[in-house]
Amino acid sequence: MFSVAGRSVVVTGASRGIGKGIARVFVQQGAKVLIAARDPSKLAATAQELQETTGGQVIAQACDVSQWEQVQELMARAEQAYGGLDILCANAGIFPQKRLEDLAPEEWDEVLATNLKGCFLCVKAAIPAFQRRGRGRVVLTSSITGPITGFPGWTHYGASKAGQLGFLRTAALELARYGVTINAVLPGNILTEGLASLGDDYLRQMAASIPLGRLGRVEDVAYAALFLASDEASYITGQTLVVDGGQILPESLEALQSIYS
Repeated sequence: MFSVAGRSVVVTGASRGIGKGIARVFVQQGAKVLIAARDPSKLAATAQELQETTGGQVIAQACDVSQWEQVQELMARAEQAYGGLDILCANAGIFPQKRLEDLAPEEWDEVLATNLKGCFLCVKAAIPAFQRRGRGRVVLTSSITGPITGFPGWTHYGASKAGQLGFLRTAALELARYGVTINAVLPGNILTEGLASLGDDYLRQMAASIPLGRLGRVEDVAYAALFLASDEASYITGQTLVVDGGQILPESLEALQSIYS
């Protein structure tokens, strides 16, 4: 089930973290993957690692998803290299932590340009390729932060991730005519390089706040994306899938502590 073998896939923000995990799972499942990120050297190293560890088809192209011309070139490269485009995993995102009173307007703009505008540009640029295919799948990487929860220092990030879901619902209506579905995964605290940079105290506190008792793995998100990109999910569009180990469920710390008492 959930076969994507032979499908052409673009994964943005794929040089590390969740994007790299998504790319790895799709390559392992036989997909032909084009990974994209802003840093050419990290991207090339990731592509080489994925090729060596999976034996699958992986190519790379540097791309700043906030730049329309670069995004158009990215989608064109996928069609040129793989004969078309079947799946877009719009994962690229940044989350510099800064409190609202210290947040500069240009820093707000930078986060929304990458996380929200970049999402829009990638989907828009993929439409012609999907039209030529007569079908398509889009999976957005949103977050529980913004759509469901809040965390100090991430007003800009939360706004961008909530904005993705507003975009998602109307995009689902507009893309349906092309046989394209669009859905989103909402990760909780996933153990990535970016999360690790917040420090051991943060990681311990977050793990303690999750009913399943651990931080998520990138594969946890990747397999959710794989399902939403599959033929088996062809009747699902405009929806969200929370991948958070139950983090958003407890109504209080007492409720969480009572699990193990």
